[in-house]
Amino acid sequence: MRTFATAQNIGGRTAQCDATAVRTAPNGNRAFVLLDGIGSTEDVRNWTRRTAVRLARTAARRGNAEAGLRALYEEFAADPDRQDPYTRRHMPSAAAVVAVHATGTPLTIAWCGDSRAYLLQRGIARRLTEDHNLRRVHPPTAIFPEGGNRNVITSYLGAAATDEETMNRYNHAAIESATAEVADGCRLVLVSDGAYEPHEETGHDLFTELDDEPLTATVRSFVDLAVDTARAKLPADEHCYVDNATTLAADLTP
Repeated sequence: MRTFATAQNIGGRTAQCDATAVRTAPNGNRAFVLLDGIGSTEDVRNWTRRTAVRLARTAARRGNAEAGLRALYEEFAADPDRQDPYTRRHMPSAAAVVAVHATGTPLTIAWCGDSRAYLLQRGIARRLTEDHNLRRVHPPTAIFPEGGNRNVITSYLGAAATDEETMNRYNHAAIESATAEVADGCRLVLVSDGAYEPHEETGHDLFTELDDEPLTATVRSFVDLAVDTARAKLPADEHCYVDNATTLAADLTP
């Protein structure tokens, strides 16, 4: 029986530039990937779809989320065109989050950008990632209640900055990672910012929205509600700015 599902809503964009992929290695390691492409073009869409599959395959074979993400990150970073600040701006890139589940070991998670991973268990949606964006770099304060611009991400797949360079500039590494223990009843959820931000802003409880059956209908409802919620806050002539929304959920066993 299939234990994972994914759903997407294009929002108001001209192309669906988010992508998901799930791949299982011969030894049973399974990788779950979500990429949020930067931009809204066919080139970005096609690159993101191909890269999501590559990342899932690499992470599953290596049996570790960080090892898989870092391998692809470093491959792209070594491209001379991506090392040039001008040409890099015109090349496809994406916020990335990957999780690898291997039976009997902790779940590994790695990310660069502001896509998120949550683990749902015992009535709580526990966030496993920290966003790579200016909101994290400049948190809200009494003087500046909005903080930094959360729509400006500070690391992404396709960048050329090293961990040290990113740390010196933004106080976080280019790639970060985490682990989580898997118990009976766990549900892993990967989400793009277009999916989680509208729910977060409106105060929706993510566990309530995502801990339901059947899994396919649950993730479909989640992304559709995210887009409807975002659209409702904007005048009709600004509906084109509503972001792609993508969610991947998987029920895990120890």
